[in-house]
Amino acid sequence: MEFKEKPIAVCLVSGGMDSCVTAAIARDEGFELAFLHLSYGQLTEKRERKAFEDIADFYSVQHRLVLNVDFLLKIGGSALTDRKIEVPKGDVQRQGIPPTYVPFRNANLLSIATSWAETLQAKAIFIGAVAEDSSGYPDCRPEFYEAFEKVIEIGTRPETFVKIKTPVIHLTKAEIVKRGVKLNAPLHLTWSCYKSEELACGECDSCLLRLRGFKMAGVIDPIPYAKIPAEFAFAK
Repeated sequence: MEFKEKPIAVCLVSGGMDSCVTAAIARDEGFELAFLHLSYGQLTEKRERKAFEDIADFYSVQHRLVLNVDFLLKIGGSALTDRKIEVPKGDVQRQGIPPTYVPFRNANLLSIATSWAETLQAKAIFIGAVAEDSSGYPDCRPEFYEAFEKVIEIGTRPETFVKIKTPVIHLTKAEIVKRGVKLNAPLHLTWSCYKSEELACGECDSCLLRLRGFKMAGVIDPIPYAKIPAEFAFAK
């Protein structure tokens, strides 16, 4: 019987829930996982790195690449990278682009992912972008990834074929939780808080969107919080 190698997929893994479930989907689709983590000076940089390593260990990932892209910190313009801009209190009904948007971050991340994917001869790049409740980030929209896939086609070797896969982009946070549970994704190892590295604050946009997703999915969030708003708490 002939042994056929699995195709490689570069997975952008921040350490958050969305990227974790996205990696679980890539694995379920039969890809060999290559995990890429990019630190850009965000407030919870160390905690996100730990989550990345924990998730990579869970899946026994051999291909791991961690890069410091601190030019995004130097450019600033976001509450996640500029200490002069305060991370706002969360609002799940927020409209418009919030101050936590890191200018054109995902294009930078995808460019690096493409370079590594071409080197590894990977067939896909998986990224856990979510459009429905992505806090208004313009680089989380489906059309952005469609356009970037065209950029990859034009800007790489003729024999390179890399598909950008965004399997959770049209899902709600509740649906992402349910998919993660179904795939036995290690949600307990993930970290989503924008502000804290000890206990998740339970107040920022990312915490509230995550807590609402778990509540609507009927699943208790396994990570520790400093506080959980009453509307997202489960009765004891």
